[in-house]
Amino acid sequence: MPYLEIISPVLPAETKQRIAHGVTDAVVTAFDVKPATVTVFFLPVEGHDYAHAGLPGYDDGRPVRILIKVHAYRRDVDARRRAAAAITTAFHDACAPMVTDTAVYFFDRNLDEVAHDGMLASDHAHA
Repeated sequence: MPYLEIISPVLPAETKQRIAHGVTDAVVTAFDVKPATVTVFFLPVEGHDYAHAGLPGYDDGRPVRILIKVHAYRRDVDARRRAAAAITTAFHDACAPMVTDTAVYFFDRNLDEVAHDGMLASDHAHA
């Protein structure tokens, strides 16, 4: 943990590789974690599965809104601020010029709200 879910249009493999590298570096720097703790999930959404402002699809020239969810142990506001800026920059750099509207949402968790392999993270802290 941290885990990132990137909900976006279908992206080419080389773009996803650039994104994975960039957002991992962003999280590592902002949260002071090791790269081995960061996992990125790409959740592609086809045009018929997307609507913004009540209008479906991607094909009319409107900016496509990208949602990046960050699931992580609770961090202070400055760390989240750094992460939001760095993740957005990394994502945009990897996708330029096709992406202009990115939202980053943080889903902060306490250690007792996360389990890996059936054991609460808070239990690992005491083991």
